[in-house]
Amino acid sequence: MEKIPQFLNDPYHLFLVTLLVAISSLLFWNIFAGSIGATQVLPTEVTRLINHENAEVLDLRSAEEFEKGHIINSVNLAASTLEEKQKELEKYKDKTVILCCKQGQESIRVARILKMKGLEKLFCLKGGIAAWQNANLPLTKST
Repeated sequence: MEKIPQFLNDPYHLFLVTLLVAISSLLFWNIFAGSIGATQVLPTEVTRLINHENAEVLDLRSAEEFEKGHIINSVNLAASTLEEKQKELEKYKDKTVILCCKQGQESIRVARILKMKGLEKLFCLKGGIAAWQNANLPLTKST
């Protein structure tokens, strides 16, 4: 114990300890930050939620991306217009909601915001629409 100050006095050791603390905190944040807000679910679980729990799918991509292909019966609610669509979000408070975006990252961020606004049953499509397509599940172009 008496050698700890001597150990930390060396700039190289101090750098290594600081680096260890920084990497550890980033690791913990990465592991636990995803669980704040919504549970991430695989495409197969999304189909179960849609079929058995009548889940609503909110597609957070832009209107242009949405028109190129989206999950059947999903609603386009671009993440950039979230603040403007407060009243539209009210109708989803008591429903099971699945958020999807292009790669899965934006939906996690939006889930945190929606959780604070009172939506309880939130799920995020893990990997986004890209994972949906990789699972060979259908997209539709009709609205």
